Amino acid sequence: MRYELHIATRYLRARRRDAFISVTTVFTAIGVMIGVAALVVVMAVMGGFERSLRQRILTLTPQVEILAYNGSIGDAPELLARADTVPGVAGADPFLVGQAMMSSPRGISGVIVRGIDPQNATIVEQLKRYIQAGSLANLSAAPAAASDGAVAVGATLAEKLKVHVGDPLTAVAPVAAGPNNEIATRTGHFTVGAIFESGVAFLDRDLVFMRLDNAQAFFGRPGKVDGIELSLVNLDQTSAITARLRVMFGRSYRVSNWMEFNESAAAGFELLKRVYALVLLLLIGVAAFNLVATLIMVVMEKRKDIAVLMAMGATRREVRLIFVLKGLIVGAIGTAAGLLLGAATCFALGHYHFIHIQKEIYGIATLPVAFQPLSYVVVAVASMFLCWIATFYPARQASREMPVEIFRG
Repeated sequence: MRYELHIATRYLRARRRDAFISVTTVFTAIGVMIGVAALVVVMAVMGGFERSLRQRILTLTPQVEILAYNGSIGDAPELLARADTVPGVAGADPFLVGQAMMSSPRGISGVIVRGIDPQNATIVEQLKRYIQAGSLANLSAAPAAASDGAVAVGATLAEKLKVHVGDPLTAVAPVAAGPNNEIATRTGHFTVGAIFESGVAFLDRDLVFMRLDNAQAFFGRPGKVDGIELSLVNLDQTSAITARLRVMFGRSYRVSNWMEFNESAAAGFELLKRVYALVLLLLIGVAAFNLVATLIMVVMEKRKDIAVLMAMGATRREVRLIFVLKGLIVGAIGTAAGLLLGAATCFALGHYHFIHIQKEIYGIATLPVAFQPLSYVVVAVASMFLCWIATFYPARQASREMPVEIFRG
């Protein structure tokens, strides 16, 4: 062990007359610990919120979609076969989107109708986790008499229309008809086959799922779809897969992904995370810079020890290193304790759910937690960096002591 490290650890063990300095050192380490733990917990919770929101949005909206520049797509099976050959694509599904007015005997609301294939395994796997009542299988069942099929509606929309599974709905939509594409209205009669709740307000309020062929018939577009929806194996590969699809389909088709659809929301959430992280990093900084006062008191108390060391041949650099090491040891203890406390808190939040939030507002009833090992590394490095900076001034002052003046005093 280098003698500088040995002396630094000795200075951590206070004698009776240095008890006050020891207490301030302990409180400095506790301050670092609290700051680190708070930053770890907040980053984990913010990451959990982001993951939960992204998962719910991307379950009900496309992760990657392919649209034709010239309007509807008539050769959907060919495009599906080509898209399925791209590595990283988990599944593909044609869709059709239209606007309609949906009404029941007790309410009316404008909706966005999305025609899907309810027998597609990828679609079923994504949607079934949010089904509250009924089943997606009802969308594929043969329609009852005087009905054009079943639909899946959001929980908020169902509450607004005051309907339950099996209740009738009437939909009215504008369609292009006639040789001059005059706008006419088309009316359809449906039943509620399923009710879903994603927790995302605009989806639960405005979105209605319908079997693809029923949607094509209702909107007067038989055999045509608006686009191809792709699900990915790994969302981290979104940009690479999008670029590959753009090369494959050329300029006749537009390939877009979820990051482009939700660019403003993602940017806003990322900004919010950075602001929270910066505020809590300042908290760690305040605790770390308590080291300045603590080390200055140690320097004042150990002036004679410093003079003896320098008289025995210790260089100024070695004296500085003693106090830098002492500060780093205190910071490391506080940082390690903070990481353990933060990890324990995140574990408790993730497994025992003792903090409850309003599900009507956030779409979830408890705080979500996302464990990200990289966040722990970043927090630890940032904390130790601040502690290291805090040691500069006291260490410099200690190395500037003149042994002759100290012995004379």
